[in-house]
Amino acid sequence: MLSLRWRRLVLKVGSALISPTANGCSTRYLLSIARFISECRAKGIEVVLVSSGSVAAGKSAIAFSHQPLPINIKQAMAAVGQTDMMAAWKHLFDFRCAQILLTHDDLANRRRYLNIDNTLRTLLSNQILPIINENDTVATAELKVGDNDNLAAMVAILVDADALIICSDIDGLYTANPKTHVDATFIPLVEKITADIYAMAGASHHSIGTGGMVTKLQAAEKATKQGVDTLIINGQKAASFDCLLAGQATGTLFQRQQDRISAKKHWLFHSLKTAGSIVLDNGATNAVQQKGASLLAKGVMSCQGQFDKGDAVWLCNEAGEQLAKGISQYSAIELQLIKGQHSQDIERILGFCPSEVVVHRDDIALR
Repeated sequence: MLSLRWRRLVLKVGSALISPTANGCSTRYLLSIARFISECRAKGIEVVLVSSGSVAAGKSAIAFSHQPLPINIKQAMAAVGQTDMMAAWKHLFDFRCAQILLTHDDLANRRRYLNIDNTLRTLLSNQILPIINENDTVATAELKVGDNDNLAAMVAILVDADALIICSDIDGLYTANPKTHVDATFIPLVEKITADIYAMAGASHHSIGTGGMVTKLQAAEKATKQGVDTLIINGQKAASFDCLLAGQATGTLFQRQQDRISAKKHWLFHSLKTAGSIVLDNGATNAVQQKGASLLAKGVMSCQGQFDKGDAVWLCNEAGEQLAKGISQYSAIELQLIKGQHSQDIERILGFCPSEVVVHRDDIALR
């Protein structure tokens, strides 16, 4: 039996549920989802809704039939469809809703990240339902990836949710794609996401949604590592939501992990895009991994990429394996000059020394 004692949850709904025909909004599946949200709120559970579907909702407004859709056509469709999608959701509720459009840059910028957090908490404290989507009209990279699953995980961590529920068009995780493998076996519980679990995932088969089981597993891994229970359920079945409300197991439950990392290091690891990499010698590798030390110039063997001071970089061992992500205090050009040198020699080599360390231990998130 599931204990539905969640204080706050994030519910992610994909394009296949918003627009089953990939051409305009439909309430076919949204009615049961909306009822679930209303019932949760009645039980005192705060809900944040992450909703895809703006491109599918606006598809009929733009005369373009070729596939794949160019990015400018998708963005135009999203601009039209976002209002239709919000209207569809608002029509299903008798309480206020709020629209929040985010990009990866919003989450990667620490100040904006905290501002988003404050806005969401203010909305929830005033019993307003936040409805979040990627800002598809401007977020070209995110639009190509179709990463609202990962966005939902980041939001769940951001608002300190107890649970992340990802609505899919299948019952949960199977050993293979059940739509193409009749012998696929359903997996009700995943204690830890491993390479073997990822090997079971398939690609998206929906013509508008570009996420698949892989992005759902990525989202589950992010959320569970930060202590958030994650469920993948069949959002096309009203019974899925009835089971949850009754405290009964449904879908695939990914158990939250006991060990957590700090909010800052989670933000660093999962929100910042890397601009390059730094290769550490064996001594520095041990110091960073085992002793929680900062990375000194003396321990740097080489670096790749054209990164600047303040950019996120991968920290790799001599074999090239990615050990951690960190924020570099030096540009790649500067680092090439001071690699292998003692900290007291940096000012002599560069003419200045803004930091005695290349990456501070507070800015390192281990894998």
